[in-house]
Amino acid sequence: MVITTYNRCDALLAVLDGLSRQTDRRFEVIVADDGSRDAHRQPILDAAVAQDLHVVHVWHPDVGFTASRVRNRGVAAARGQYIVFLDGDCVPEVDFIARHKWLAQPGFFVNGSRVLLSPELTQQVVSGRERVSGRGWRYWFRQRLAGHASKLTGLLRLPDWSGRVQRDFTWKGIRSCNMGVWRTDFERVDGFDESFVGWGHEDADFVLRLHHSGVARKNGFCATEVYHLWHKEAARDHESQNAQTVREREKSDVVRAALGYSQQRIHDDAVITRLG
Repeated sequence: MVITTYNRCDALLAVLDGLSRQTDRRFEVIVADDGSRDAHRQPILDAAVAQDLHVVHVWHPDVGFTASRVRNRGVAAARGQYIVFLDGDCVPEVDFIARHKWLAQPGFFVNGSRVLLSPELTQQVVSGRERVSGRGWRYWFRQRLAGHASKLTGLLRLPDWSGRVQRDFTWKGIRSCNMGVWRTDFERVDGFDESFVGWGHEDADFVLRLHHSGVARKNGFCATEVYHLWHKEAARDHESQNAQTVREREKSDVVRAALGYSQQRIHDDAVITRLG
């Protein structure tokens, strides 16, 4: 599992707590840190839950929003043959790992979904006063009625059936904050494209190239939902440029990233810390 984070250790600690409660504990945790300040980096390195999970913390200096780069570096530090990407503000349900393994299938990647939490509930979670994983239907009905949860799909578990499969590329619902992909497929498309700078659509480009390579999408709705902690939206200065790049690639059969996972990294500035 590769978890991206940036200057939000309180949210990341809630995510790690969710991972510590998994019904299936056979997984590794790579924290891919996009240049967090020491005030957010050190609490993770010192956290008991990070030690218990044997977290591998991969950090590089802050040069702006470089999600593609830090995800590629996270994968490079991982040993598993199936990679689940998770954002550091998305708390997993207790069967998150088990359900991703259940949906994993050669020739497919799994595109998960999320339940949005309100600012009020988010504050309770990151302060440690509230826990959202492992709660029952009564709890979530109350949260939904109070406007603290966007939907109730985190309670539902639908079967692995043909209705989950989406063989054509579409932008709708792409969630790199909750996505599972085989390492062989990740390497075939050369990972995320680091030529995408700033916020936006590097995940759509990754999915498009997976489709071009023959890998189909399997939607993980009502199986792998995560609880997305509220935050202000990131600056979207480069969104239109990134979106245009993806639109141009839709007209092509491009598979490999322009600046991808396999590139030679001379004078690499990543700092890797293995905990536990």
